[in-house]
Amino acid sequence: MPTLGTQNISTSYPQLLKTFGTGGLDGNLQVITDGDNTSSALSLSTTGVQSTGSLAVDGTSLLSGAVTFGTSLTASTGTATIGTLSVGTATISTATIPAITLSTATISTASISTATIPLQLGAVTFGSNITASTGTATIGTLVATSETVTNSTVSNRITSGTYRIGAAGPSITSMSYGTASFPSTVVGPYNASGTSTGTFGVTGAQLGDFVCGSINSIGSATGAAGFYAIPSFYVISADVVRWAISGPATTGTIGAGIVSATAWRMTA
Repeated sequence: MPTLGTQNISTSYPQLLKTFGTGGLDGNLQVITDGDNTSSALSLSTTGVQSTGSLAVDGTSLLSGAVTFGTSLTASTGTATIGTLSVGTATISTATIPAITLSTATISTASISTATIPLQLGAVTFGSNITASTGTATIGTLVATSETVTNSTVSNRITSGTYRIGAAGPSITSMSYGTASFPSTVVGPYNASGTSTGTFGVTGAQLGDFVCGSINSIGSATGAAGFYAIPSFYVISADVVRWAISGPATTGTIGAGIVSATAWRMTA
């Protein structure tokens, strides 16, 4: 102890550190004091270290055992990467997370008042529900193996691979829609003249699809008085739908308009 020099121990106690007890270190934590019995924030034992004050580490710290955090966990700069995180109960009043990487996260209960999460790159699994109490929830692509929608208003487009009708009903696997200009045409009875047919494109339509269509000029004032027509629509090749119109009893003229059709594919 070069700082003691030739001083007597009795006059140099303030410069020495000692345990609070008289028997040296053992398995119980003992507060470290100085020579005049002023307690420090540090306690030592043969099995552990404890600090009641702030603990600052300038270099890399290795925590190989279980770690218990108190009121907060803060990464002032950079990115916090946690291999496995198990949270019993977490309450987050305000959180802005620019980047976080979680290999495995198990959260029993989490109450989040405000959270800004910019990007989820990997697979995300939700439990019983996902709720946006106010505002708008925007989801780019949503894939669900099984879903039940009780009451929902969808303002924009939603893409579904298979859409089931009813609890045990059929499933719609594809729907296609197309429109085209319809020229004025003369329709013979029973379509005998063969002039009342045409085709137009419906992208995605395939042979065997159900097709429903309409021509907005049928029944208009431009047609022949008392004339009525029966139109039909069907897929003749990929992406192509044919319309055919017949007059049951008389020949008539259908004015120019717009023809449109929807083709859909279903499975049991």
